[in-house]
Amino acid sequence: MPSKRKWAKRLLVPVTLIFFLLASNAISPLSDYISKKEIEKNLFSGLAGSNNQILVVKVDDTKEARPQIGLEDADIVYVEQVEAGLTRIAAIYSSKLPELIGPVRSARISDIELLAQFGRVGLAYSGAQSKMRPVLAAANIENLSAERNPPSIYTKDPERPGPVDMILKPELLLERANAKVSTKIDSPTVAPWRFGDAPKLGAETLTAKIKWPNARYELKWDETGKKFLIYFNGEPNMAASGSQLAADTAIIQLVSITPSIYGDKFGGVTPFSKTIGSGKAIMLRDGFSYKLTWQRDVETDVTTWLDKDGKIANFKPGNIWIFLTDNPPVLAP
Repeated sequence: MPSKRKWAKRLLVPVTLIFFLLASNAISPLSDYISKKEIEKNLFSGLAGSNNQILVVKVDDTKEARPQIGLEDADIVYVEQVEAGLTRIAAIYSSKLPELIGPVRSARISDIELLAQFGRVGLAYSGAQSKMRPVLAAANIENLSAERNPPSIYTKDPERPGPVDMILKPELLLERANAKVSTKIDSPTVAPWRFGDAPKLGAETLTAKIKWPNARYELKWDETGKKFLIYFNGEPNMAASGSQLAADTAIIQLVSITPSIYGDKFGGVTPFSKTIGSGKAIMLRDGFSYKLTWQRDVETDVTTWLDKDGKIANFKPGNIWIFLTDNPPVLAP
């Protein structure tokens, strides 16, 4: 039989190891040495966060609507052309909801095709013209408009003039919607893009100018924050919270924009931005621009973004802004 001295030697190594692990617990939990739990990431932003129900809010994008509320918390922001050559925003939320969002405005025909790639989303908007209502009802969209919800959810800001005074309380909206048995709003299950290292063959780009007939955006690289700061009609695009809106990844997607059969109450024709098909795009990230092509064959497909070599173009995790325009941007180093 082994002597007591030999047994002590055999026990010394495992006991010492356990003591070391316990002593290290102040720095890192003991469970980290056994298994590491993967941190949940939001599929839209690529950042740590939950994948909650998808809420899309239509937000006014005119000078009178500024400062806008809650856009800094959106995982994805789409900028699209509307009547009179102005722009409007479709802000997509999944990882978190701000307390307020706005000013809320009406839906447009381009929204149906654009949003179909994300599944059944909840769409919050102020209203829609009568001709478009049956089309919205037939789409794979949960109608969460102000026409179906009380003023306690779609409130009015007395400090803002109409029609840019409607402000949404999104948590109350989803709470009321989910109380109904018939409500069906999806959560993200598939990432609409891939995150990772930047594509090859990029060009240093410190500014990018994007224009529509009556709206102008400019993106400027901020070396300190490592983001592209956003400017609207020559002025910093500030949120109501006091921060300047910025994009970690910005896509200028060149699409066909044509007149639709719809219009506003003032007689303006609503343009239709076609997001099914293929075309060119510019990606901005990390102070560089990259020439891409985009492809989307049917409504239920997510858009595929390819670099110059025909490989999937990786996005940078963070806030994603996508500008739908038919004018190529002006880029400058």
